[in-house]
Amino acid sequence: MTLTTQFYTLLSIIGMGCCFGAALDTYNVFLNRSKRSSWVVFINDFLFWIIQGLVTFYVLFLVNEGELRFYLFLALICGFSAYQALLKKLYLRLLKAWISLTRKIYTFMIRLFSLLFVKPLQWLVFALIGILLSFGKVLFFLAKLILKPILSIIKGLLKPFFWIAKKMINWLPNSVTSRLRALLNRLAVFSRDIHKKWFGWFKRTKK
Repeated sequence: MTLTTQFYTLLSIIGMGCCFGAALDTYNVFLNRSKRSSWVVFINDFLFWIIQGLVTFYVLFLVNEGELRFYLFLALICGFSAYQALLKKLYLRLLKAWISLTRKIYTFMIRLFSLLFVKPLQWLVFALIGILLSFGKVLFFLAKLILKPILSIIKGLLKPFFWIAKKMINWLPNSVTSRLRALLNRLAVFSRDIHKKWFGWFKRTKK
């Protein structure tokens, strides 16, 4: 290697030592070791060291075609020590400020998305449900308004037939009339139950 190449290599490895220190602090901040299981920490540590070694060797390959010297290890340690002594506190402050700013931006974007899309969609769904319920109430009112006089007319028309049927039942033997009355009572109870269920359901929908 020429002297110029050695000088560039030395500066590059010192810079890699500083970058390694910053990467290690970033890794520790995001890993949060106290809340991770041991096997997760082990796998992440292994991958971290592999990646750092590959990146360092790649930089060395770009500078001097991967030629390794003993003093380069010392340069790497010097760069790491310089970072620890001079840049660590400043970098951690900037990193934490960046994380806090990112979280605030993320929270703001979530709230903005909710305000622009989720809330209007909820309002639209509730409005649609309200319109459908109001339409159902109007239909129920109209049906009730129309059916009531029709039922009254039908009831009036059927009164003579009921009177004739009642007279005919009175002429029948007691055993037959008792059975017919029991059957009619069951039909009346059945129709009353259906009436209560339907009108109860309509009243609940009106509320």
